Amino acid sequence: MKKISSFLFLLLIIGSSLFAQEKQIKNVILLIPDGTSLAAVSAARWYQRYNHPEITRLNLDPYLCGSILTYSSNAPIGDSAPTTSCYMTGHPSRAGWVATYPPADPKNDILPMDPAKAYQPMMTLLEAARITQNKALGLVFTCEFPHATPADCSSHSYNRGKYEWIVPQIVHNGIDVVIGGGVKLLTPDLQNYLEKEGYGVALNDINKFKTYNGNKMWALFRDMDMSYDIDRDPSQEPSLAEMTQKAIEKLSKNENGFVLMVEGSKIDWAAHANDAAAIITDMLAFDKACGVAFDFAEKNGETVVIAVPDHGNSGISIGSSKCSNYSSLTKDDLFGPISKFKTSCDGLVAKLHATDASQLKAVVYDLTGISLTDDEYQQLLQCSDYNRSTLSNDERMKGSKLTQIVAGIVDKHHCFGFTTGGHTGEEVFLAVYDPTPNRLTGHHSNVDLNNYMRQSLGLAELDPLSDQYFAKHTDVFNGYTYTITTKNDAPVLEVKNKKTKLEIQPNTNIILQNGKEVKLNSVVIYVDKNNTFYLPQALRELL
Repeated sequence: MKKISSFLFLLLIIGSSLFAQEKQIKNVILLIPDGTSLAAVSAARWYQRYNHPEITRLNLDPYLCGSILTYSSNAPIGDSAPTTSCYMTGHPSRAGWVATYPPADPKNDILPMDPAKAYQPMMTLLEAARITQNKALGLVFTCEFPHATPADCSSHSYNRGKYEWIVPQIVHNGIDVVIGGGVKLLTPDLQNYLEKEGYGVALNDINKFKTYNGNKMWALFRDMDMSYDIDRDPSQEPSLAEMTQKAIEKLSKNENGFVLMVEGSKIDWAAHANDAAAIITDMLAFDKACGVAFDFAEKNGETVVIAVPDHGNSGISIGSSKCSNYSSLTKDDLFGPISKFKTSCDGLVAKLHATDASQLKAVVYDLTGISLTDDEYQQLLQCSDYNRSTLSNDERMKGSKLTQIVAGIVDKHHCFGFTTGGHTGEEVFLAVYDPTPNRLTGHHSNVDLNNYMRQSLGLAELDPLSDQYFAKHTDVFNGYTYTITTKNDAPVLEVKNKKTKLEIQPNTNIILQNGKEVKLNSVVIYVDKNNTFYLPQALRELL
């Protein structure tokens, strides 16, 4: 009897193990703290511990498990466009390129690139999950919505700055939940399209953001980017954690699962500005969003959560040679000054522009704890763009900007160091929750991370989908009569046979067949560099 019981117990253990290995992943949440070097994470952890000694860990900490090497196709240091593009598509791309295959650069390419694919839009993880698995999609961010990282998930362009291309693509690409900045970029026509498609659209309306019950929503705040968290008015703008919670709440109602990208966008912006206080406080805001995602995943049991930056920025360090004996400074010396900041450098500059010269010292002290020296006070008065200065234009320094002078003054009053105001090429941290035995650990490349997310969702290779949905019009309509004309300053592809006429415009999922609208499952892309439309192979069947 004991032998039988032991045998049954063994079968139970084996069965449980097999069940765990066969557990299906329905959802993937990718959290990206843009431009976050590891030292920025350390600074945030120390800052939090200094101000709240009872909190010694970040929400990220239990899930830290490795590092990711992130790069452009032909350079070790990348910007957000090619780096997140690689997370989304599995291929590195060039600086400034959004989910688009780069031209080959054989002498410099880190991985071999196929010259024949240059300029082809590449299917993203989000697009593939929607098209092949009917998953819900979400984007949460604190920049404006066509900025590089959200654009990488939902649009295609060889120029990240071409908002006139990227904005309509994102609107027409079937993203169920979009929450972030960029109110003035959503034109009335695009807003009308969203509302006709059943979206609740909340523009600078935090009450509607909180109370709208529909599952499809666009909620945008401020004209372009949202505020740094340290400057945020909670009555006007939600936190990144609140936006993440709202997105998960809506997306998780889809029985097929969802894919959500959450970006702490302005950590990167603060790093470019060498603004230590904004870096730290936005990183902590991002960590709270991570807490929301990891808590959901652990309760849900069918969700993989990944937190990973797209690249480093600024070469930030805790300690700097500008401070004597910096390696012996106490926690009060290092984190006391920065903890007195009530605003970002941008916020301080905006306040100073609205402050009379006689009150500059008082306002700076109140917002930063910095007692301006007479020399620093004079530097502010000498700024050419400070309209409240008591100095004449001739007495000011031509070309000097309040933003630059403020940043220089602030930098002298803390002991954080910066090597640059640009991106850096070190590997970035990796944190993962995975309820299966397949958790990604150790050191990997950006290509590996795409493979991990794709395989977690059970998605097939993305390249065949790129070929299927982003084929050249010359191939799709080979043998038919087609022309490219210009209407309203935009290219239009017209294809004809005896009974059918197709009119195809770029950056939308809607085409005309004999004057009637046909909705596609993907957006059409036009590339002016090679005068080519990229569109679904299935369009040939309409003829």
